[in-house]
Amino acid sequence: MRNPEYVLQQVCRFLKAGLIGCLLYGVQVYAALPIQHWVTENGARVFFVETHAIPVLDISVEFDAGSRRDPAGKAGLAALTNGSLDKGIARSGVADITEAQILDTFADAGALRSNKTSMDRAGYSLRVMSGQAESDAAIRMMAQLLASPSFPQALLTRDKARLVASLREEMTRPDSIAAKAFRKDIYPKHPYGESSTPESVEQITRDDLMDFHKTHYVANRAVISLVGDIDIERARRIAQEISGGLRVSDQELPVLPDVTVANGKTNVIAHPATQAHILIGMPALKRGDPDFFALTVGNYILGGGGFSSRLMQEVREKRGLSYSVYSQFQPMFQPGPFVIGLQTEKKQATDAIGVVNNTLNDFLRNGPDTTELQSARDHLVNSFAMQMDNNLKVLELIAMIGYYHLPLDYLDHWTEKVGQVTAADVKAAMNRKLNAEKMVTVIVGQ
Repeated sequence: MRNPEYVLQQVCRFLKAGLIGCLLYGVQVYAALPIQHWVTENGARVFFVETHAIPVLDISVEFDAGSRRDPAGKAGLAALTNGSLDKGIARSGVADITEAQILDTFADAGALRSNKTSMDRAGYSLRVMSGQAESDAAIRMMAQLLASPSFPQALLTRDKARLVASLREEMTRPDSIAAKAFRKDIYPKHPYGESSTPESVEQITRDDLMDFHKTHYVANRAVISLVGDIDIERARRIAQEISGGLRVSDQELPVLPDVTVANGKTNVIAHPATQAHILIGMPALKRGDPDFFALTVGNYILGGGGFSSRLMQEVREKRGLSYSVYSQFQPMFQPGPFVIGLQTEKKQATDAIGVVNNTLNDFLRNGPDTTELQSARDHLVNSFAMQMDNNLKVLELIAMIGYYHLPLDYLDHWTEKVGQVTAADVKAAMNRKLNAEKMVTVIVGQ
C-alpha cells in the first residue's frame, strides 16, 4: 500500500494538471458556488464548500493579524509571529510539543501546510487526504499550534537571524528597493506604508510574539474556510475543534488611520543595476467597492491584458522601451494600491515614463473604445472558470469572501456584473479612483 504522502502528491499533480474529472467538477461549481456559512459557539466565522471530486480537504484559518497591525518600531512582528506558529506548542503540566514532533505529525498524515502574512491578514493552511484517520491528527495539531504556540526562544533567535539576513539581501535588490519605497511614498502616514528592516526585526522579542498572538489570534476574529471531500457534519466538527481552543477577546483593536492620497511626487533612487525599475501609482480601491467590476474591465484594457493592453502596445510594441509593462489594482481592507510597473534601460527611463503617463491620461480622458471593451469583457467572462479550477483556488476565494465580508453569492454574479460594464462605467470609475496629478513615481537605478 502506498504511503499517504505519496498519494497526496499524486492528487496535487492531478489538480495542477487540471484533468477531465476536475474540470467536470468545475463546470458544476462555476454556475453557483455553494458556500455554506455559520458561526461557531465562540464567534469564529466558517465558510464551507463541499465537493467529492477528489479525496482531499483544504483548510484555511485567517485572522486580522497582517502587517498593518505591527506596532510602531517593530515592523515584521506580524510576519514573525505567523511564521513561528508551528515551531512549538505549549502544554500545561507536560512537556511542550516540539517543532520536530509537529512536522512528524504532518508528515505521517501526508499533510501539506503553509502560512501567509499580507498587509491585511495572516493565517495558516492545511491540505490533507479527507478519508484518512491520520487527517484527524493533523487537524488536531493545526488547532493546537494556532491556539497555543510556545515560541521557543532558541528557534526565534534562529528565525530572526534568517529574516535579518534576508532583509539585508533585499536592500541590495532594485525590485525590493522600489517596492518598499513605493509603499512608503503612497502611504506616508499609514501602516500600509511600513516595511520590515533589520533594525525593526532586531527589536522584536518573544514577549512581543506572545502579546501579538494573544491579541490577534482569537476565535471571534477568525475566518475558517474549508473546501473538500467532507460533509457538513464533519465540517462543523472540524471548525469547532479549530475554534474551540482559541481564546475569545473582548478587546477592540485600534482603529487605523484613514488612507489619505498624498500629492504626486517622483522619487529617484540611485542603484548600479543595468535597468531602471519603475513603479507609478496611488492608493485607489477597497474590497467591496461598487466600482470593482468597472475597474477590473478598465484595468484589463489599460495594462492587465498582456499584449492586448494599451500600455503594452504603446510602451513595448510601438516603441520598444520595455520588455514588459503592466497595471493592476490591489483591493484591500482600506484603499489598496493601483500600480503600473516596468523596467527599462536607464537612458530610456524618462521617455518610458512619458509614454506611460500619456497613455494613462488618454485613457482617463476618453475611456475605452467599443472593440477594447468587448474584448476585455469576453476574456474576463470566458477565463473566469480558471479562477476556480481547483480546490486551492476555491479556498482562497472563499477565504477572501469571508475575511472582507463580501456576499456569499459574490462569485455567482461575477461574470454577470462584468458583462454589464459599459464604456461610460469604465471611464467614470477610473476617474473616481485615479488622478494623474496624485500619482507617485519611484525610479530605482536611474
